[in-house]
Amino acid sequence: MSESMTIFNRRMVRLHRDRAAKTLTEHDFLFQEAGERLCDRLDDVTSTFPFALDLGCRTGGMARILGRRGGIDQLIQSDLSYEMVAQAGSGSIVADEEFLPFALNSFDLVLSNLTLHWVNDLPGALMQIRQCLKPGGLFLATMLGGETLKELRQSLAHGEARVDGGLSPRVSPFADVRDAGNLLQRAGFTLPVADLETITVSYPDPFKLMSDLRGMGESNAVLNSRKNFTSRNLLMQTANHYIEKYTEADGRIPATFHVITLTAWVEE
Repeated sequence: MSESMTIFNRRMVRLHRDRAAKTLTEHDFLFQEAGERLCDRLDDVTSTFPFALDLGCRTGGMARILGRRGGIDQLIQSDLSYEMVAQAGSGSIVADEEFLPFALNSFDLVLSNLTLHWVNDLPGALMQIRQCLKPGGLFLATMLGGETLKELRQSLAHGEARVDGGLSPRVSPFADVRDAGNLLQRAGFTLPVADLETITVSYPDPFKLMSDLRGMGESNAVLNSRKNFTSRNLLMQTANHYIEKYTEADGRIPATFHVITLTAWVEE
């Protein structure tokens, strides 16, 4: 990954989140599951973190999961989307993960749950996060990576080859867990750790999966993706391939999400 690469249309990322904000609780199961797992990591730490930041808070789900864990006295919540922030409650601000508005050495803890995979300059964002943490501060984050949505990717590729005779980036690219760990070290963190967990979600059909991705605000926002609407023929070819290749014994289809968890400290 390079600082000069611009992969994602950040305006489109914001619009997707704006659109998803009002009904997010109907589709936020993945955020909830990853958030619970992230907070389990916090339970293993004996330090307390009075002043914390939830970077990419959406509608405040992490705050509800956190409760009083980590000894947090004040939690600042930020998100790229105004519509998300409007529902997150007090102490919430609109902020871009790529251009953090926080002073140096501000926070004891920075949390980020499934949002950093939409950042173009991930090395730069990680460096900004480190700089806004106090000495001895902790960074805990999850992001989608690896072979997330591999079944949908392969089915879309099959569908496009049949319908359009070629391929375009209809599902966003994701980081590799090894690269993520190296980027933590490059950003100046100490004791950087990146590990990978797989969450497999069962769906009745591919259309419910696609609906959930829209409802989560996780639709494709690759800058060079095709701007025209996805045709019904392509959707049907994709769905048919998905069903034919991946249907399990119970008649349902799996959707794989690879969740990278990042843990790192700032040197005291």
